[in-house]
Amino acid sequence: MRSLTRNFANLSFSIMLLAGSASVLMSTPQAYASVVQPDADSEHELELLRDFIHFVKIARFDVAADLGNQLLDAGMEPEAFVDLVEQSREQQRFEEAVAAGLRVPVLEPIAAKLDSAFRDGKLARARNPKEVARNIGFLTQGLRARSLARERLIVAGEYAMPQLLDAYLQKKDLALKAQVQRLLVDMGRHAIIPLTTAMPGLDPTQQEAIADVLGLIPYRTSLPALIDMYQATSNDAVRQACGRAISRLGGNPGSNVADMYALLADSYYTEPAELTSFAGEDYQLVWDFSAGLGLVMVPIQTPVFHEAMTMRMAERALSLDASNRETLALWISSNYSRELDTPAGYENPVYSSDRRSAEYFGIAVGPDIDQLVLRRGLDTRDTPLVRHAIDALAQTAGSRSLWGQPTDGRYPLLESLTYQNRRVQFEAAIALGNAQPVDSFNGAERVIPLLASAVKDASSLHAVILTGHDRESYDQYRSSLEQLGFIVLPPAENGLSDIEAAIAETPTIDLIVTSMNYDDSLLSIELARADNKLAVTPVLALMGPDDVIPMTRQYNRDQTVSVRRGAISNSAFDESVTTLLEVASGGPISADEAEDYAFRSIDVLRNLAISNNQVLNVSDAASILIDVLDQVDGLTLLDIAEIISYMPQEKAQRAVMNKALESSSDIQMELLTIVADSGKRFGNQLDNRQIRRLIQLAQDSDDELATVAVATMGALEVANTTLVPLILNGQSDTGSSVSSR
Repeated sequence: MRSLTRNFANLSFSIMLLAGSASVLMSTPQAYASVVQPDADSEHELELLRDFIHFVKIARFDVAADLGNQLLDAGMEPEAFVDLVEQSREQQRFEEAVAAGLRVPVLEPIAAKLDSAFRDGKLARARNPKEVARNIGFLTQGLRARSLARERLIVAGEYAMPQLLDAYLQKKDLALKAQVQRLLVDMGRHAIIPLTTAMPGLDPTQQEAIADVLGLIPYRTSLPALIDMYQATSNDAVRQACGRAISRLGGNPGSNVADMYALLADSYYTEPAELTSFAGEDYQLVWDFSAGLGLVMVPIQTPVFHEAMTMRMAERALSLDASNRETLALWISSNYSRELDTPAGYENPVYSSDRRSAEYFGIAVGPDIDQLVLRRGLDTRDTPLVRHAIDALAQTAGSRSLWGQPTDGRYPLLESLTYQNRRVQFEAAIALGNAQPVDSFNGAERVIPLLASAVKDASSLHAVILTGHDRESYDQYRSSLEQLGFIVLPPAENGLSDIEAAIAETPTIDLIVTSMNYDDSLLSIELARADNKLAVTPVLALMGPDDVIPMTRQYNRDQTVSVRRGAISNSAFDESVTTLLEVASGGPISADEAEDYAFRSIDVLRNLAISNNQVLNVSDAASILIDVLDQVDGLTLLDIAEIISYMPQEKAQRAVMNKALESSSDIQMELLTIVADSGKRFGNQLDNRQIRRLIQLAQDSDDELATVAVATMGALEVANTTLVPLILNGQSDTGSSVSSR
């Protein structure tokens, strides 16, 4: 049997058609149907409840905990549990017992579940269509009944809107209509979207009534719909009603409607609390309206609710002005976010699975719009969105459109080179390198070092730990992070300024861990966010018991900040780090990803080297790639050696030759051929020792190796005098005769 813990996602209710109502409710996550109630009056359950209350009151918390668990294990639905509490006639004592239990460690989790079950049951009951209908009927009864009904309907919120709309639009009971109008105004923003959704499908008289009530609700969310109706209607009474409402809300009836919808779409995109009806719940509601079905609620999981509303408002704006690039970019951005935020296996009721993917539309709109999407991702520090935009640009943009056409004076792809996420930097550098630029651009000097860094070690991780003067905690967290593969920067007792130089020398800071009091932690996070290099670095804030809630509230909409209790086990710490990195930046770069970045970067560097690109000069990566030669083998070794052979530097040719002398078999001959190619381009730059070894190889008993060595000597134009001993099969020392013809 299901426990009493809150889990609306697994509950369901039957579709109900109330007599005389044109409103049909779709399936929602709440359990509104008639359910088989466990025997709420059973002496056993009442006894458990009363005994739980009694033993909490006398401070026998161990006994109370056992009784509470038995009560939870009874498996009652939340509404049935509310019935049980109310029928016990001890609701006040129950609430007092739960409040006391929340302060006792042994009882806290049990009391929390009981409290949640009671609250959820009251909420589910308030939203039950039968209960909504009953409370609407009470609106015209006595003062006490009307007051309770209003309170319960406001708690039901949007879930009561279909029946409230019917009650408001009916013409038989004017007293009821007046009470419902007052209630709709008091419901505030919960009433706006259902009303504005219904308004276009109603008759003129009803549209006038809706406009009047919207004008009394002091939220500007309704302005786009009101202005839209004002400009579109041919009915004078409707236009006048809309005009009055617009005036009350401080709007302009002559405003550009498409821009108004786009502005509302952008507001939804930022996911503000005022546009979230049911904060902390698993589901929100979107709305549809048709003449046959009336007002229809569609439950949608909260992670994709704001994206659904953004896309709806943007689609309306585009239907009015298809040429608005910013609105189209907003739709593309929100569609990417929808796809990223959709829980695994969830069938989105607003964006069906048979529609094209977000990537399809992102590529289809072309590079100009993708630059706008990229700009939005950079401005909102949305790393997954930034990566999607760069990928789309790489597939569609020509060289000039990658960096040569500013977007409102900005060059988003070039900004990505300094965005502090390693994946973003690598992918931007690869896109720019593949474009083979012929003209220099701002940031060009970063491309080659980034590509070389991807070849050398794309998966390295660096972390900063801020514990103030608590060195013991620093050592504890450092040990844990090092076991996770991080390179940890030195302690910073006085904050980030202590390690400013170390941060500057580190390619990217992948994680910040803070473990200080509220004020110091908040200051450290804000200083990091003000630093370009740390602006998007994920932060794990480990707080004391009294600081967890305020810090969580401070960053509840920032996915790059995770707040946890300071008293955390090693395994929980590791899990918190892993989860944070996954959410904020896509997780650590895996070995497979690092290998992919390396191969892609090698391919770009080779093409740049072969084309002798003067804007992106591979010689800038000489030192890094020479170091890499000692860390790789096989085909990767040959690829890097080939790139180095295009560098007109003495150290480049000598590095490849040294690797050839250390190698054996086929690899050695391939490397000697690469040295020969370097010699053809830049002449002989080997030192005397290397020439002597080359001549020794030319005398090797392996004819194939000797032939390759001789060919290398010829390509390097080794002096003729060094060849005479070979011709005469002599053994004279040739080391002092190295020169070019």
